[in-house]
Amino acid sequence: MHYRCDSIRQAVEKSERTKGSPIFLVILPGMDGTGELFAEFIAALPATVETVIARYPTERRLAYSELEDFVRAACPSSGPFILAAESFSTPLAIKYAATNPANLEGIVLCAGFATSPVRGWRRFLCSLIAPLVFRFPLPDFAARFWLVGPNSPHPLLVAVRAAISSVQPKVLTTRLRAVLACEVRAELHRIQAPILYIQAKRDRLVSASCLEDIRRIKPQLAMASVDGPHLLLQREPQKAAEIIVGFIGSCRLTSTA
Repeated sequence: MHYRCDSIRQAVEKSERTKGSPIFLVILPGMDGTGELFAEFIAALPATVETVIARYPTERRLAYSELEDFVRAACPSSGPFILAAESFSTPLAIKYAATNPANLEGIVLCAGFATSPVRGWRRFLCSLIAPLVFRFPLPDFAARFWLVGPNSPHPLLVAVRAAISSVQPKVLTTRLRAVLACEVRAELHRIQAPILYIQAKRDRLVSASCLEDIRRIKPQLAMASVDGPHLLLQREPQKAAEIIVGFIGSCRLTSTA
């Protein structure tokens, strides 16, 4: 099912007609884990959506299983919330959502995957060269090619490079290897909450096959495609906010039906 939102105003009106209280949007960051790259996206959200950003340690090498504690700590124990995860964190969102918390109303996977997005010999090669790659600062051309797109505003490029540079290379290596070994399809099966998948049409890291893997398990998921690079919430914050707020509105309608 393809998903579209008319506008933020209309989506917010849907949410307000169903429940007057605000809803929390818990955001799980990409591989940097700093949570420092969401300012414009959060600014595009309406006041009825309160945001909480999970942040991961920059100096400790932690497996996905250990990062789950940070996800649990960010999620409210009461009151409705939506869990939105970006790329690296989408397996974490899937694993947490599979526990089916009573107050979880929906899950958003942005450039997400349930198993390694890199297959075959390239998977082995990526794991092998990861320590070398992260030993050096990310060049502008690489950031534009893989993450933010060729026409990215310079301030965004600077912010992305700063966020990545703030994380120790050994931590980034551990996180990349966690992605390459990722396998959460069994957990995906167990999720009861509605799922929205946001696909970046110009993503050079997470291919359309990752969406198809998820859709085979959850054929009823909602899907939106946005013309943009891997870091979609950063490059297209307004469009992403419209889509997610519309999804929130539909989740709230469902929860009161």
